[in-house]
Amino acid sequence: MKPFDPSGPALPTQAATLNPRPAAPPATRLLLIRHAEVEAGYQGVFGGRIDMDLSPRGHDQAITMARYLHAKPLSAIYASPMKRVQQTLAPLLLNGAPKPVILPDLREVDFGDWTGLSWDQVQAKFGVSAFSWLDHLECGGIANAECGETFRERVEPCLERILADHAGEPVAIFCHGGVIRMVLSILLRWPLSSMAMFEIEYASLTQVALLPHKPRLQLLNFAPWRELASWSPTAGHETSGPGKSATATQ
Repeated sequence: MKPFDPSGPALPTQAATLNPRPAAPPATRLLLIRHAEVEAGYQGVFGGRIDMDLSPRGHDQAITMARYLHAKPLSAIYASPMKRVQQTLAPLLLNGAPKPVILPDLREVDFGDWTGLSWDQVQAKFGVSAFSWLDHLECGGIANAECGETFRERVEPCLERILADHAGEPVAIFCHGGVIRMVLSILLRWPLSSMAMFEIEYASLTQVALLPHKPRLQLLNFAPWRELASWSPTAGHETSGPGKSATATQ
């Protein structure tokens, strides 16, 4: 064997013989934003199809959300046509945000005979626990309400359109607690009833990154009006506590 001659031709490195790994495509990021607090007469009830306004505190929450989102690039905004969502979105549109696309099928789920009733009233009138509202919805157990299958049939095409039109882009979807849970159910491939484990408060942000191989839940129920209290005119107010999760039903 001849001794190694450092003056001879260089040997190819291993890196040069390998094909470089292609860069991963950018993730599509969905910012799922629930509307702010509703007017007092509809708090703690199954609002659903009722087209209610925000409370004064809700308007403050919407302003704080707009300030938070102003620093985030958004390629597009989609929104429910319902007043509580439009009023939540309004402050953001004052700062040069993309013109929103209104999709009627992003409206809140119809609670049928439970509409306008409180948790206790549901128990008294129908003898069932409102804690299990997603279970009842999924199996068609609420009279005259949308069942889980029908609800999915109107929300899923909206989601498919958004993903097709904005691959690799950040997109905000202003909507409702029920719609956010349905979107998560579709993306995570979990039953709708299992979404009861997720708290989705008023004026909260839940963010999902859609990677090539899986979705990744990056933020859950992040509420700028609470987490960034110094920004909020309502700093120091308490949220509705655990248990009945009254904010989950409008």
